[in-house]
Amino acid sequence: MSTPPFGPEAIFALQAVRTAARFVRHIQGHLVAPSMIKSDASPVTVADFASQAVVGAMLEQTFPDDPLVAEEGSQTLKESDGGEVLQSVVDFVTRIRPGADEAAICRWIDLGLGAPAERFWVLDPIDGTKGFLRGDYYAVALALIQSGQVVVGALGCPGLDRPGATAGSKGSAYLAVRGQGAWVAELEEGSLSRVHVSDRADPLRARILRSFEAAHTDEYQLDRLAKALGCLEPPARMDSQAKYAVVAEGGADVIFRLLSPSRPDYREKIWDQAAGSIIVEESGGRVTDIDGKPLDFTAGRELVNNLGVLVSNGLLHEAARRALEEVGAANRQRPE
Repeated sequence: MSTPPFGPEAIFALQAVRTAARFVRHIQGHLVAPSMIKSDASPVTVADFASQAVVGAMLEQTFPDDPLVAEEGSQTLKESDGGEVLQSVVDFVTRIRPGADEAAICRWIDLGLGAPAERFWVLDPIDGTKGFLRGDYYAVALALIQSGQVVVGALGCPGLDRPGATAGSKGSAYLAVRGQGAWVAELEEGSLSRVHVSDRADPLRARILRSFEAAHTDEYQLDRLAKALGCLEPPARMDSQAKYAVVAEGGADVIFRLLSPSRPDYREKIWDQAAGSIIVEESGGRVTDIDGKPLDFTAGRELVNNLGVLVSNGLLHEAARRALEEVGAANRQRPE
């Protein structure tokens, strides 16, 4: 029997996010070094760097010719105020990569500085760092992009237990392959099960997911959108691409990702959308920008040709688009 398209890549992606997510959860339970503040004012922790180093090392070993585009770089760690964090990163990574030294670990991190190519991997070592710091939801997100299309995506979500998970479950891992479907398994081990979005088509019954962090979006517009849809269910709040996993399993139906009024020039990073988008799409859902255009992963490290993101179970996508038009959210999002 021939190997299905992207079979080895899918196996690698699932193994990588499982390994990194379990590692991050371990660090979370032992973290003593403080988080740092990057130039964009977002927190970055020992676990972000350590997770990226571990996935970088695995990729180098498995697909050494594939570039990696990821969120972090080691330069911050090498600066004077990053010394404590760097030492903690080294201490943790050497627990699962014995013999690795500081130089090797920084090199693995810096694999993420690669440029998008015809085929490349994209990684968010911890999507939802503030959720991680709060002890809430976060995800390790890894995807393979080929010819501008996401073809494999995986999410490791510590703390996100799927319906029917065994007692003592410590999270879930999600995997999708273009044209083949999407699956979920427990984070620790176990077989994969197919996932599918909900069959809700009535906007009154729609369940909306919103970011926990108000600064990440336009709260005023989101309130208006929920009213325009006529939703009777109060929105739930969750960090990270774990929201996409919940939609993929039918636990929610719509996500509006709008620009914060305080950051009108911001554009989505590809690592914030690649893995989650294919998992929703291969579960039967739909992912576009707020104008209804497909996400364009051909333009570099940012989705510069897209404005915001709209995620749905597919059945509610046009109703969500009409709500966006009704409240003028798309026009409000466009730079003047």
